[in-house]
Amino acid sequence: MPRTIGVLGGGQLARMLCEAAGPLGIPVAVLDQPGCPAMQCNPSALNVFGSFKDAARIRELARRVDVLTVETEHVNVDVLEEIATVGVDVPTLAGEKKKTKKIVPVHPSWRTLRLIQNKFDQKEHFFKHGIPIAPQMALSEGAGGDALEESMQMAASNFGFPFMVKAKRDSYDGRGNFKVAGQADFARAAEALGARALYAEQWVPFVAELSVMVIRTEDDDGKLTGVYSYPVVETVHEDSICSLVFMPPRTTSGGGGAVTPETCAAARRLAEKTASSLWGRGVFAVEMFVQHDGTLTVNEVAPRPHNSGHLTIESTPYMSQFKAQLYSVLDMIPPRRENEGNFLVPRVKQAVMVNIIGGAHASSHLPLVELAGSDVFLGTSVDAYLHMYGKEARPNRKIGHVTVTSATESQETLPLAAAAATLIDTAAAIRRDRLAADTSSSSSPSLVSPPPLVTVTMGSDSDMPVLKAGLDVLARFGVPFEVRITSAHRTPLLMMRLGQEAAARGVRVMIAAAGGAAHLPGMLASETPLPVIGVPVKASQLDGVDSLLSIVQMPRGIPTATVGINNSTNAALLAIRILGSYDPLYLSKMETYMRDMATEVEGKAAELERIGYADYLGTRLGK
Repeated sequence: MPRTIGVLGGGQLARMLCEAAGPLGIPVAVLDQPGCPAMQCNPSALNVFGSFKDAARIRELARRVDVLTVETEHVNVDVLEEIATVGVDVPTLAGEKKKTKKIVPVHPSWRTLRLIQNKFDQKEHFFKHGIPIAPQMALSEGAGGDALEESMQMAASNFGFPFMVKAKRDSYDGRGNFKVAGQADFARAAEALGARALYAEQWVPFVAELSVMVIRTEDDDGKLTGVYSYPVVETVHEDSICSLVFMPPRTTSGGGGAVTPETCAAARRLAEKTASSLWGRGVFAVEMFVQHDGTLTVNEVAPRPHNSGHLTIESTPYMSQFKAQLYSVLDMIPPRRENEGNFLVPRVKQAVMVNIIGGAHASSHLPLVELAGSDVFLGTSVDAYLHMYGKEARPNRKIGHVTVTSATESQETLPLAAAAATLIDTAAAIRRDRLAADTSSSSSPSLVSPPPLVTVTMGSDSDMPVLKAGLDVLARFGVPFEVRITSAHRTPLLMMRLGQEAAARGVRVMIAAAGGAAHLPGMLASETPLPVIGVPVKASQLDGVDSLLSIVQMPRGIPTATVGINNSTNAALLAIRILGSYDPLYLSKMETYMRDMATEVEGKAAELERIGYADYLGTRLGK
């Protein structure tokens, strides 16, 4: 009977993994929310609904499968270690009350996932294995802004300007990165990222970014049995999000002029060495920079199928990165004989992948989709393949991709890529212009700012002191947000437009504060399909009870969530919980917050029991 693979995460990577598994007869079970991209094409009874960071849900998935893998490295590594080493409880044939332990292999290894989750530790590991990385240093943690700025001054002394400040954890697609161009950026970097564990990294003057997908195999004892690399590709980024992938890399000025065949051969060797230093079976994306002289520097590794490997579906159809993931996880890739030819030679001469990225409007991406589905390429040596992920279009969100291939060495794919890039640039320009026009607060040009997920608005700037606590919470959790002033009575048209356009701009939750009659939250809720959280503000009369009742007594059909008077903290926390219902990053952060809160209360309870109430009042409460 075929062995079943369990996948933590049900996004587009898991979707394409399921699409590859179907024709091969390999059962796949997915852990994620109902209706996720993977479950749309894999409606298996083995699927598990819930968060792929929830320990109980992960254990339930493990009970149903023979091996576990992931589509994202941001998972609960502790429970994966437990499942792979201690096992998970499963009922015996004797009945539910009797249970036995079932060891479920995890590939890539939980050791690799734990290492990769911390980008600073990841690169320290590579450095110890002789893999070239950019020089780096940890920055002060848990101290005030002055201490962080002092450590950035030390980084400037070591690396010079510019240098990068990066979050050790939970950073992707440019989030959590800040380019420090001069001393004036210290305070801005500290304000933007200071609540996180950070490190500084020397700036690499690269001329091109390369990626190499590597298949890693090992036996059941963890001994490496093989590493096999796909051809090198060049990646091009727009606003820190990958927009184009070229195979082979460009050797023209667009590709920096340094990506020679010799550079590509060296990149494959470096990628194989990098993957060899890790643990577990699967495909690994090794991303690296190439400088003018051909010097290579490893930037980071993704221990899973990767955006830069999507074109292998068409370029290497007999062993795409997704089929390779399935086969390697199940240990179905046989060892290669010495001097045997590379079995990952593509069937096409050229391939270009274009990411379909959501723009300012839900339809911004349609011109690119229509181009891929048209007959404009009939009669040429170019083939176009469209892949849509079944995801809602939102600004900066990857919702599909197009791969174009050519069986000849002509330059026909390059004009096509240029046309596609023009469409992407147009959509990106519209997105930036729209967001710039709609966002009242300015941001540093050095910071890669994602579009806001939360809009916070108030009827008057006198409400700002009440909202500050909630804004601080959003910043602490790393939630992109915007702050507006809109009055339901003085600027009703502005308020209506804010509500009507929020969803199309990618906003997912709105927080509105108002005092007195407090019509703003309810009126906003009548103009938007998004959840609206009202914050009643204590005014000079009635102590804010009038504001509370104005918001909570909305008529049937216009639901408006309401928190306590002046309690913007709870409004922000509720907004984060709403985001966490579909984004595991915020769900994980909320879980951590709740654990920390429980630990704090337990500590206080233990101290009270230890020293007694009289001393506790004197030391803790200052009485």
